Amino acid sequence: MTKRDYYEILGLNREADEGALKSAYRKLAMKYHPDRNPGDGAAEEKFKEAAEAYSVLSDAQKRAAYDHYGHQGVAGAGQGFDPNQFQDFGDILGDFFGFGDVFGGKGRSRNRAQKGEDLRYDLEITLEDCIRGMSADIQVPRLESCGTCKGTGAEASDGLTSCPMCRGRGEVVFQQGFLSIRRTCSQCGGRGQIVRRPCKKCNGEGYNRTERKLRVNIPAGVDTGTRMRLTGEGQAGINAGPAGDLFVVIRVKEHSIFDRKDADLHCRVPINIAQAALGTEVDVQTFDGLERVKVPEGSQHGDDVRLRSKGVPVLSGHGRGDLFVHIEVRTPRKITREQRKLLEQLAEILPASNEPEEKGLFDKVKDYFM
Repeated sequence: MTKRDYYEILGLNREADEGALKSAYRKLAMKYHPDRNPGDGAAEEKFKEAAEAYSVLSDAQKRAAYDHYGHQGVAGAGQGFDPNQFQDFGDILGDFFGFGDVFGGKGRSRNRAQKGEDLRYDLEITLEDCIRGMSADIQVPRLESCGTCKGTGAEASDGLTSCPMCRGRGEVVFQQGFLSIRRTCSQCGGRGQIVRRPCKKCNGEGYNRTERKLRVNIPAGVDTGTRMRLTGEGQAGINAGPAGDLFVVIRVKEHSIFDRKDADLHCRVPINIAQAALGTEVDVQTFDGLERVKVPEGSQHGDDVRLRSKGVPVLSGHGRGDLFVHIEVRTPRKITREQRKLLEQLAEILPASNEPEEKGLFDKVKDYFM
């Protein structure tokens, strides 16, 4: 049967560079690999075809011979190519094959040290704690490497034995057509050893479930969503790898008086219409103590008074935010006869102003562009 052109198989022209070859082969290998197409003979043939094309074109000497003489110039090269040529297949197909590798290439062993998983702990604190900073004791459930078996899950003396399936290599090799495929051993999970006598302390798991008590220092200025990393306080590592990290995530309770926006605080203070017209002074409880606030005469509903540096400390910065006291002018719902009489007298002498208020310059410009 006449062979297809290798460049045609990979969908490339003859000027394609090494990067284009790898990319084209990877797409075809991922699409037609037998593991993704079980029982599909046509897909298997396309996979072999693409592998053969890449085996020739990725070798500079074989590619030159193929370019000059076609398939005759590389007769037998596709079926008998050197597996060592495919050491870079870990980069080409590594995401798909996981710990295994193709064509006898060196795979990534599961025996290597691996960092443990990270943990998360949600800590709820008050607004007062945000402003002053605090220390908190927390209990974190986690897995710790068994001190008796050092994480192996086996008794120290003759607890481990070589895996009979892979003979201690951690992987098995089988032929698939002209391909030599390496797979992680299913019996030992890639360790190369199996547990013959489980550790009595951890029941063969290699880990013990514990609760670790930690003291966390919360700096002033944290807010909801702030994450604090405690290095090495996560789950134990695998195969003597480093422990993961613990992330303490802050959630701030709502305050009954103050609202927070970044480093600024906001509160509302009600006054009556007489106080708004004549001006007054009100006492506002801040986190630094009682503060006397002067409300200027003629204040309107929604006006605010700014108290500088009475807000929340700036996290990892300098200074504090401000406190904005928002004025709420409240009209009494029920009044006495005397109060009604006085208000009626006031209404007679105050100028009537029931016309709609003219728009300011900003509103006019806004309407112009809309």
